Amino acid sequence: MRFRAPLALLLAVPLVAGSTGAERRPSRGAALPSVPLPPRSGAPGSLQEGELQQSFDQILDLYVRDGFVYYKALKGDRAKLDRYLASLALAPGYDTWPRTRQVAFWLNAYNGFVLQSVINNYPIRGHAAAYPSDSLRQIPGAFDRTTHRAAGRALTLDAIENTVLPAFKDPRVYFALGRGAAGGGRLRSEAYMADKLEDQLKAVAVEVVTRPSLFSVDQAAGQIRLSPIFGWHEAEFAAAYAADADPRFAGRSPLERAVVAFALPKLLPDEAEFVNKNTFHVSYGTFDWRLNDLATRR
Repeated sequence: MRFRAPLALLLAVPLVAGSTGAERRPSRGAALPSVPLPPRSGAPGSLQEGELQQSFDQILDLYVRDGFVYYKALKGDRAKLDRYLASLALAPGYDTWPRTRQVAFWLNAYNGFVLQSVINNYPIRGHAAAYPSDSLRQIPGAFDRTTHRAAGRALTLDAIENTVLPAFKDPRVYFALGRGAAGGGRLRSEAYMADKLEDQLKAVAVEVVTRPSLFSVDQAAGQIRLSPIFGWHEAEFAAAYAADADPRFAGRSPLERAVVAFALPKLLPDEAEFVNKNTFHVSYGTFDWRLNDLATRR
């Protein structure tokens, strides 16, 4: 059984002042060459993969509940998170790692850097009208200017999302990014692991169609409403899924065909029947940039 600390104990940590600013959506950056990661488990004189991931796994297990984070408690007990992220800075041997290990590394790195970015500024009290006052988007440059050391390079969060992850050609990864926001994919209470990555990403994909903020079928309105994440990565979703759509959807756009192929096997029977009629229209919801803070969850 995984250890869970009592809520009262975790929340009993003092607050510190935040900062302000604002940004919009992920920006596109220059392509990055392949970069090294830590050697495989058992390499002499190195931090083993299991040790690295177990450390982050323990952090997530302790401070994350249903995608929301005990940021106040994590800020007061941040040493393990900081050590884990520092261990990602240099990572020889990346090109020899299996793909699953590379993907798990980057997903954990992104989610860990988001946690660090939040607690560096927690509690966030911004004034930019475009975002909620507690949003990580209130911190200037949090996504597109602040760099983090990973695998021998200085990368922004946007660079990881828009130039590193696309190389893996698996759009499910974009819903595995917590983003520090209530509207993002649900931050898991466990680290991504190479040996169970496929099962983890399958669970992520199934969860997408069960969360109204990410995907919803409104039969009365005749529409499918999507998270903006689908639009941010339209090309990746179309490339991965559009060709798998039933021929009856041939007149649809590549993204619409991709959404049908991605979601249809996971829908409830009445939702699937509605989609198969092929009379729906697609719209985008508004991304919820409120901080995924358990202390203010509502």
